[in-house]
Amino acid sequence: MGMKNNVQLIVYPDSLGSDLVELHYVLRRYLSRAVGGIHLLPFYPSSADRGFAPLTYDEVDPAFGSWRDIDLIGGEFDLIIDFMVNHISRQSLYFQDYMEKGADSEFADMFLSFNKISPNGEVSEADLAKVYTRKPRPPFTIVHRADGSKEKIWCTFDYEQIDLDWNAPKTHEIMRRYLIQLSRSPAKMIRMDAFAYCTFKLGTNCFFLEPQVWELLGWLSDYVSPFGVEILPEVHEHYRYHQKISEQGYWTYDFSLPMLMLHTLYHHTSRVLKQWLAICPRKQITTLDTHDGIGVVDVQDLISPDDLQLTLDGLDEKGSNTRKIFSGPEYENLDVYQVNCTYYSALECNDDAYIAARAIQFFTPGIPQVYYVGLLGGENDIALVQQTKNGRDINRHNYTLEEIETEITKPVVQRLLRLMEFRNTCRAFDARFVIEDSPDDQLKLSWTRMPYRAILHVDLRSYATRISYYDEKKERMAEFVA
Repeated sequence: MGMKNNVQLIVYPDSLGSDLVELHYVLRRYLSRAVGGIHLLPFYPSSADRGFAPLTYDEVDPAFGSWRDIDLIGGEFDLIIDFMVNHISRQSLYFQDYMEKGADSEFADMFLSFNKISPNGEVSEADLAKVYTRKPRPPFTIVHRADGSKEKIWCTFDYEQIDLDWNAPKTHEIMRRYLIQLSRSPAKMIRMDAFAYCTFKLGTNCFFLEPQVWELLGWLSDYVSPFGVEILPEVHEHYRYHQKISEQGYWTYDFSLPMLMLHTLYHHTSRVLKQWLAICPRKQITTLDTHDGIGVVDVQDLISPDDLQLTLDGLDEKGSNTRKIFSGPEYENLDVYQVNCTYYSALECNDDAYIAARAIQFFTPGIPQVYYVGLLGGENDIALVQQTKNGRDINRHNYTLEEIETEITKPVVQRLLRLMEFRNTCRAFDARFVIEDSPDDQLKLSWTRMPYRAILHVDLRSYATRISYYDEKKERMAEFVA
């Protein structure tokens, strides 16, 4: 059975409580009606990037819990887990064996050594400059072996995340076993993290190369689908990539929505957002906030350069100037294509604006996800990011059980929880979606599956939000004020 079209929660294994046991408690105590699914961010042993540099997929990091904890959570909520297609940890036994033995390692073919990809072991500056990267550095690292030799290895992301060669049979052999094992877990979907960076060919940008990218996605899907598991390819780039993924029948993300929403609410105009809602994929996961930043490249050609700059200027002003300070070069994990900021802070901690944003998200075609910091109306964690020098930590506060008990009572959180419960119980969704006629400073969206109907009305100047809906018990239309 596939995933329910209910609100999902994006959460680290140790961000709502200290581990999976406490997370399960929080889900049971506070969120059982508001949340229907969990995107559980990486819980495997990892050497960097808060789980996204996995050493193995065989284990749950003991600091978080065990596979039994995963089974218990997955038994109650639709579960999404991650598979890092692009890379494996520098500390993994595969790469460590390669470090020790070089070309004699049984795992040597898993990695893209410059000695393998170029006759003279070098890649020209011109070819390196063509490669699409998310960070302002060359896409390789230099490894130093005990015998004094050095070697350049393809490395697109962090230096702890070594790229895999997906043309190598050994990579397929090892990753196939991992995929089958993960598919036997309670997960209903596996997110294919950074898959677009897996297609490699010198002289190109090495990003989403066709037809190789479709061959890879087909291969990944083949090994999970027998278990009733679907894949969710993840890519942050031009919206056309998401349309292509959707056209191939896969789930995709709506990463354009977060910035378009800010433009809509900052400037009190629904024009651009309506244009996007008319063409966005229907088989998609919608987000406003994630463990990463708020995407900028995702809205290219959906919004004019001038309007985008106005929105970024507004984000600088309302979001505590986070883009210019905490995305600066002195901070680690710099991503030149995203803005580091919580979504609540991006809306100047205005409760009405924030609820309006969530209501629009919940009426956008697709399955909505809410990031755990956004769930609790979290503001920018300035102290944490100044301590770690990691810009993304501004939106990665870990909540203790005591903090959650307090934060859950905030008026904005209570309003959000009621809205989430409404979204989960209203039977009009997942049917006929219409962008209703409305003035530019208003937004009106509807879903209909007779006799069920839900109509969202948002005043983009006052942020007043109300929903007219069919009340089953009274067998007539009623009104929900968000």
